[in-house]
Amino acid sequence: MDGKSKKVAEGSSSQSDTGSDFSTLPEACIVYILALTCPPDICRMRAVARWLMPAVESDALWIRFLPDDYQQIFARSAESPSLRDFASKKDLFFRLCKSPLLIDDGKKMFWLEKRRGKKCYMLAARELTIIWGDTPQYWEWFSVPESRFSEIAYLKDVCWLQINGMINGHLISLETNYAAYLVFKLSEHSYGFDNVEVKSSIKIEGDQTAIRKSYLKRRAMNRRAMNRRVSLGRRANHSSQEHIPHPTTRIDGWLEIELGEFFTTKEEDHIEVEIKQLGSHWKRGLMVEGIEIRPKDNV
Repeated sequence: MDGKSKKVAEGSSSQSDTGSDFSTLPEACIVYILALTCPPDICRMRAVARWLMPAVESDALWIRFLPDDYQQIFARSAESPSLRDFASKKDLFFRLCKSPLLIDDGKKMFWLEKRRGKKCYMLAARELTIIWGDTPQYWEWFSVPESRFSEIAYLKDVCWLQINGMINGHLISLETNYAAYLVFKLSEHSYGFDNVEVKSSIKIEGDQTAIRKSYLKRRAMNRRAMNRRVSLGRRANHSSQEHIPHPTTRIDGWLEIELGEFFTTKEEDHIEVEIKQLGSHWKRGLMVEGIEIRPKDNV
């Protein structure tokens, strides 16, 4: 064997030995290493390295991805099964990723994002402060089959639209960039929202983030209207409107619009989300399911 071949063989032997040494580490060490990754990566590694199975299936690993207060969260739900019904902490983790849990008398929904195990919430419409929300002349409350909440809020007629939601910092994951989203629909007979800007913001302990503008409904502009706008010298204004976000359709069939984002640092923080449209024209047909709070980069 020449010198070059000998070096290649020695390198291969060294890599093989390294792999063998890793597989013979104590299970607790392997769990510690896996916990530095994320659940999707762990599942992929399990598929290609079967010797990882004991560590991948161990409760010691998956409890690291569960929130410290998961037992208290389960206790706040009337619909949750007993923790004894889950064969492992891994089963519990993926249950909380796939099936949101109704908590706090059905006024909140809780789940975990699958990629990192961060906490997510939706505040039901009944958990929000809606100006004139308790006045039957302006707002109506009823159930719909496409929502897990017992009631949604239906806008009958207002010119002052303002909705606020509040969540405490100890309920969500710290050191995480979150975004808040209004989850809603517009009825077939809605009006007052076509190309009308709504403003939203988030306050943490009174400090307000930048005010955002968005559309809840954007009316498509035909070619004649676009040409007329340009001929009137409003090209710049039209360009600015193109950058104002409009709703996207969710998998569950509802619409959502991002209201703002924030970074969590302290459990004592009080986070307030606000959306409003105070124009003098009347609005109708907005169906509010709630405000969802989830990690910003959770797609």
